[in-house]
Amino acid sequence: MDRTGKVRDLRFVFVHGLSGLGSYEKRYKTFSYWGMLGGDLIRYLNRKGFRSYAASVAPEGSAWDRACELYAQITGTLTDYGREHSTRCGHSRYGPDFTDRPLIPDLSSDSRIVLLGHSFGGATVRLFSELFANGSREEREYAGTDDISALFIGGNADKIHSVVTLAAPTNGTTAYDLFRDSSFDTASVPVPKADQRVARVFSSRRAAPRDGRIDSDYAAYDMFIDNAMELNRRISTLEGTYYFAVPCSATKLQSDGTHRPVRSVMERLYRRTSALMGAYTGQTAGGFTIDDSWRENDGLVNTVSAMAPMGAPVADRTQSGPVRGCWNVMPTVFGDHMYLQGGLLKRSRIRPFYLELLGKISSLD
Repeated sequence: MDRTGKVRDLRFVFVHGLSGLGSYEKRYKTFSYWGMLGGDLIRYLNRKGFRSYAASVAPEGSAWDRACELYAQITGTLTDYGREHSTRCGHSRYGPDFTDRPLIPDLSSDSRIVLLGHSFGGATVRLFSELFANGSREEREYAGTDDISALFIGGNADKIHSVVTLAAPTNGTTAYDLFRDSSFDTASVPVPKADQRVARVFSSRRAAPRDGRIDSDYAAYDMFIDNAMELNRRISTLEGTYYFAVPCSATKLQSDGTHRPVRSVMERLYRRTSALMGAYTGQTAGGFTIDDSWRENDGLVNTVSAMAPMGAPVADRTQSGPVRGCWNVMPTVFGDHMYLQGGLLKRSRIRPFYLELLGKISSLD
């Protein structure tokens, strides 16, 4: 830290969402997940003085597996999913080896990490922060301390400066739950045929390959509201860490109480799902009531879900600045689910947003 109490060496680690990619993939050089149509955001932020990195985690993997891969990349080690977890979930204990290719080659004891997760990357960075700080009791009890990854021992809360979730399904998303609710008639919601065709093509291409592991070890499992809230109960809010949640919205409230996608803003491939989410109310299998407040959405994530984890401490918005040890919910961004990435087909100018966000975080003590 300098004499003002500010951290000098902040490292900004960006973690992609479901079906995304990072800098370890060759494809990232031609079409960066962070920036998309607007160009490579990570390269731009580095030019502006923010030491930024794009992690690569399992595109369809669970929050646990992704957190383990993120740890291996940051520390430059072999990915260890844990003896207890891998045995229970039915897959190999070890994964990619980053010993000779760490994400942050010059990470030092004075460095502090800022974790930014888009979409399901939000669950990834939150679970990573929990394990990095507090470890895993299950892994310690199963394997002891002689044959265990340092991630599961914990003790690194002071290394995590900030956690930022971007359009993240922190409390799950009705984009998954509504299709399991037999009382909800999806055919009753008016959706233009062109949008229906695009949605069908997109959903067929996104079918996740199965490799024999149990269903709960895939990202899709953690997307359901009951499962997301169960994950939230396992993740604490660290007293010394700043938390920021950035929700998005690309729908408009209708006279009948439903929300419809704003077509000029929302990517076509999200419009059908958005319309369904905007009309849906119901109850999860676990008994959680989905009321009208869940209708506003960004096409894949309910705006209310992209705020703080339910039950977590939330900062009073009348405070003069961000507060540590609780969630600072940022103003809702008017944009669809990929707006903060630069846009798939609709280009969005996101560089000013990230310059302001990273500048704000860098100014914190």
